[in-house]
Amino acid sequence: MAAKVFLIAHSYNPVKVVAQAAKLCYSSSDIENLGNNLTDEKASEFVNMLSKLGHESPFEHASFTFGIEGVSRALLAQFTRHRIASYSVKSQRYVKENAFEFVIPPEIENEPEALEIYNEAMQSCQEYYDKLAAILTEKHTEKYIKEGLTPESARKKAEKNAIEDARFVLPNACETKMVVTMNTRSLMNFFKHRCCNRAQWEIRDVADQMLKEVCKVAPELFQKAGPSCAFGACSEGSMSCGKALEMKEKYKKILGK
Repeated sequence: MAAKVFLIAHSYNPVKVVAQAAKLCYSSSDIENLGNNLTDEKASEFVNMLSKLGHESPFEHASFTFGIEGVSRALLAQFTRHRIASYSVKSQRYVKENAFEFVIPPEIENEPEALEIYNEAMQSCQEYYDKLAAILTEKHTEKYIKEGLTPESARKKAEKNAIEDARFVLPNACETKMVVTMNTRSLMNFFKHRCCNRAQWEIRDVADQMLKEVCKVAPELFQKAGPSCAFGACSEGSMSCGKALEMKEKYKKILGK
C-alpha cells in the first residue's frame, strides 16, 4: 500500500492573501484598500521580498488542506507532533477494522522471509482483534439488555464499546486516513524537518507529495521549502546524511527551479 496525498482546498488566491497582509505592516492605508492595484505580478514580487527578508508571519494567513490516505498509525504519531495544524483522522473507536489494510516497510517488502513473518503478524493481529471484539460484544450486549435496551440497540452500543478496547491489539502498521490543514509558515517548518533524508521514510514520502501539491497552486510561497541543505548549510550538524548536493538537485526539480 502506497501513501496518497491530494490537495482538498486552500485559501483563495493565497499569494495575494500573504502579500496583502504583509503590506499592512508597511502602509497607513485602510485594510479594504490594501489590495488596490495589487496585481498577481506585484503580489509575487512582494512575496519574494518577504522570503528574502525572512519576514514569515504574513505567511500564516494562507492555509492548505490535504487528504492523506494509505499511511500507517506510526506515521500519524509523527505527524501530530506538528502542533500548529488541524487534524481529522479515521477513528478506530467508531470504525471497525474488518480485514484491516496495513503499510509494509520497503525493507521488509523486499526481503521474502521478513515479508512472510510480517504478513503472519498482521494476520494474527486481525484474528486477536476479531476474537476480542466478539467476546466483548456479547458481554456488553447482555449488560445493556439487562439495563432495558432492546436487543438491537444493545448490540449496536455493545459493538462500539467492544472495538474501542479491541483496537489495542492493532499494530502501528494499520492503515489510516486523515485530513490535515496547515498554514504556509507551519508547512515550511514541516517540510524543513520531514523532507530531510534523516526523516523516517514514510513521512518523508508524504512530505514530498504535499510539497509537490502546494507548488502547483502557490509556488511563490514555497520557493524555499524543503530540507535546510537544499538552500544552505545542513541543520543536522554531525548527524548529516552527507548528500547535500543530491538534495539540492532533488528540490530544484520539485520546486521547478
